[in-house]
Amino acid sequence: MVYNASSATASINFNDKFYFFKDQLRFAILGVCLALGISTINYRRIFYFSPYILLGTIILLILVFVPGIGMNLKGASRWINFRVFVLQPSEITKLAYIIYLSAWFSTKDKSKIFSFLMLTGIVVGLVLLQPDMGTAIILTLAGLIMFFLSEEKAWKVGLMCLSVIPVGALLALKSPYRLKRILTFLDPDSDPLGSSYHIRQALIALGSGGIFGIGLGNSRQKYSYLPEATTDSIFAILAEELGFLGVVLLLVFFSVFVLRGMKLALLMSHEKFGQMLVVGIIGWIAVQTLVNISSMVALLPLTGVPLPFISYGGSALVTQWIGVGIVLSVSRSIKR
Repeated sequence: MVYNASSATASINFNDKFYFFKDQLRFAILGVCLALGISTINYRRIFYFSPYILLGTIILLILVFVPGIGMNLKGASRWINFRVFVLQPSEITKLAYIIYLSAWFSTKDKSKIFSFLMLTGIVVGLVLLQPDMGTAIILTLAGLIMFFLSEEKAWKVGLMCLSVIPVGALLALKSPYRLKRILTFLDPDSDPLGSSYHIRQALIALGSGGIFGIGLGNSRQKYSYLPEATTDSIFAILAEELGFLGVVLLLVFFSVFVLRGMKLALLMSHEKFGQMLVVGIIGWIAVQTLVNISSMVALLPLTGVPLPFISYGGSALVTQWIGVGIVLSVSRSIKR
């Protein structure tokens, strides 16, 4: 799908229609190899390194703002250029944050709501400064899911949800482009060549696909009509080429992945750290998938969130596969 969505853009910009495909393939191979390697390691070893993993990630989040180290593209500072490769720390943050919360919530000291809010505020705040509202939403929702499932009292979770809503509203109102996205969501026909252009092009792709799709490689929207066709909007290209049946098949795959993870979490009730790792990683993938697809079908305002395992992006793909490797390690521990 990365090749299908990027071939036109890659030919124009790099004179190589396989440019994005080859780049993504390298990261896919690296990610799968890391997942297989991590799956053979006892996941309990991660417990002792969790504070250092989170601290290292926070340092990376700060480095994106350092001139000469961080990269600023399209008004956003989200990347670090290591010359050999480009790293997006916010993607690594998702897994690092989940690992740390898993270690914390698996201990007896897990009832400090203000400590949790402070930690989440620091991590999410650094992501928002980039700015990356999509990742901030995923981090917040994943954290709330883990907090709720760590046997916390319902009123605490409710209190945090109530505190998140006004903060989110304030951020939306203070940012012109975020406010435009919300207004566009409420009225998609308000500015067809401006703020509502993106979602209208995504819906055109979805409608063009019909039941069976127009065929692999035959997308018309990828020819500079649909913005971010290889990343956030790749679901629309998939729907255009594979149709409703292809979308259903994709949703079945993600559903099986989530259901298997839920089953594993139930089996790990005797070991809290392993259970929280599975809950966090599966919850992260599930929430991110839901947010991405919902925004593409106009059920939610457009948010810059890639589709897990499918969207173009090396940092995201490798991090997701590392998460899968940890889940596999937890699964193997049942047989140990």
